[in-house]
Amino acid sequence: MKRILIFTAGFGEGHNTAARNIQEALEWVAPDEAHVEIVDLFESCYGRFNGVLRQAYLAAINRTPLLWKGIYSLFDRTTLLEDGIAALARMQRSLDWLLREIQPDAVLCTYPIYNYLIDEIFRDGRRKNFCHITVVTDSITVNSFWHRGPSDVFLVANEETALALRAAGVEEQRIQVFGFPVQLDFLEAKEIGLEEELEEDPRILYIINSGKKKATKIIELLLRHPRWRTTVVVGRDRALLEEIRRLAKGSEEKLRVLGWTDRIPELLLTHHALISKAGGATVQEAVAARCPMVVTQIVPGQEEGNFDLLRRRGAALYAEKPRQILQALEELFEDGGRLWKRMRSALGGISRPDASLQIARFVLDQAVVENAAPDALPGFPRRDRDLLPEGIPQRPETAQVLLCDFHIHSTYSDGRLSVGEIVDFYGQRGFDCICITDHIVDPTRFIGRVCQLTGLVLSPDLVGEYFEVLRREKERAWRKYRMILFTGLEFNKDGYRAKSSAHLLGIDLRHPIDPSLTLPEIIGEIREQGGLSVASHPHKFQSVWGPNTLYLWENQKQFAPLLDAWEIANRDDLFAPIGLKRLPFIANSDFHKPKHIDSWKTVLFCEKDPEAIKECVRINRNVALTLYRRHRFGSLLRSPEEELLKA
Repeated sequence: MKRILIFTAGFGEGHNTAARNIQEALEWVAPDEAHVEIVDLFESCYGRFNGVLRQAYLAAINRTPLLWKGIYSLFDRTTLLEDGIAALARMQRSLDWLLREIQPDAVLCTYPIYNYLIDEIFRDGRRKNFCHITVVTDSITVNSFWHRGPSDVFLVANEETALALRAAGVEEQRIQVFGFPVQLDFLEAKEIGLEEELEEDPRILYIINSGKKKATKIIELLLRHPRWRTTVVVGRDRALLEEIRRLAKGSEEKLRVLGWTDRIPELLLTHHALISKAGGATVQEAVAARCPMVVTQIVPGQEEGNFDLLRRRGAALYAEKPRQILQALEELFEDGGRLWKRMRSALGGISRPDASLQIARFVLDQAVVENAAPDALPGFPRRDRDLLPEGIPQRPETAQVLLCDFHIHSTYSDGRLSVGEIVDFYGQRGFDCICITDHIVDPTRFIGRVCQLTGLVLSPDLVGEYFEVLRREKERAWRKYRMILFTGLEFNKDGYRAKSSAHLLGIDLRHPIDPSLTLPEIIGEIREQGGLSVASHPHKFQSVWGPNTLYLWENQKQFAPLLDAWEIANRDDLFAPIGLKRLPFIANSDFHKPKHIDSWKTVLFCEKDPEAIKECVRINRNVALTLYRRHRFGSLLRSPEEELLKA
């Protein structure tokens, strides 16, 4: 099986988007032939500091664009990056270790700094035993740090970018034009896409990436137009989401409001125009969907080329102020959509919705398994990876040790990672079973209604989508990692006091449950669906990271016969009274962000099968807890090879 590593970074939307879409395409094209991993060494090596850098980057491009333009130009015109590469010594050691341990057949970089680190690693003359591919996520105005670092091949999105690389001195044979790697969903244009004539009321998609202060004014103007229908995608800004929902009240037929969504391809394919900034992934997805753009912001540097790509073909309008945006849309749709049809036709000349598939096939052709490393580090033999079986796991004949975490939060409530990112995060760490349990509140309680306004809990109108996304990811989790994924919910029954507050986990749910039911009724519904009901952090916290929820504990005579298990440990807290009472137990991380992985977990000894796992918890025999600790890539390698082998 071919091994492919994709290195990315969270500095801008395009790098991670490209990495995920290439991984998806590789797994679709060759599920039997390729094992693909995405790695962000900035996150692995620098943790919290990486988060600070990302926030600083976002602040610079959105609040001080002139400052960012100067920084961008400095990297373009000087060798500052090469001169300061020693500052990334931890990343370099980690990367070296990964290349030796995994022995990939192909390495893809969607962020250019990795090219310089690879160059340093192989500066001693050691032969690279993999094909080194750089996926350039910018267009036309490509910063020179993309191509100053060595790479076997540069994959670019369009001919204009290829021309820019050739002009900079990159050899013709090292440049391949495939298009930007967008999601495979864009290939469904014929099934769900628009007609070529504007024969209906225009549908407008407004994706709010920045300029949030003027967003409400733009929406107010859009609502005034009698024929337009608008979909607004707010993202993860909970306060803005609620503000716009209040604005849309009474106008639901004309204005649909979404928070974070994974349905961007479908939205672009079914809307006539897009209002957004000129971000790399946003522009390329609009191109793939042939959706004309009204660009509201252009970050100096990389986004100038993105807009230039559209401007050269007459496929976008630029409007910064709300009234200018309205005028641009009126111009787009007047005279029966004459300008809209011309823009849509122009986008057809550069639209490559199959780019991810083309890139995947190219990578597979370049990834030669026979290039096994002759100088591989002793102690790290090249291991075969057997193809994982398709579909739902069948119960094996023998029991085994299973590492489990049944309490995880995604971006559907107050978690930092999306459902797909959680699957990859846990799957890459060898977990056998996980359950995603996003918060859902009781709307009949005052605190529940307040929590809904914060946007930090699962929105009632997204519950159906939540279950559907988990259903899809359940199949991928098993196919790729042989990891069982349960769909769950954490029912929040919060009162004014700790003794009147309860959190209840519903594990392996088949369909939604009304959170306004009483706790005994919810437990009964969970049991009807064959799921597990578990008391979440039922005793007093010692770490003081959240409010105590003691209602179930204070009323254990009523609830002990009803519940399947109690959390004896939650993240860093250990609730000894649960053990002293000899109640059935499990241990969970209450995962909200990556650092929470280092926490209490459940270890089971049973068959790797959903029903066997639930039965093991219910009987509570062969159940143990472990304080999970992982070694960061960056802290693992601080020694010569001999010490590394010892580690």
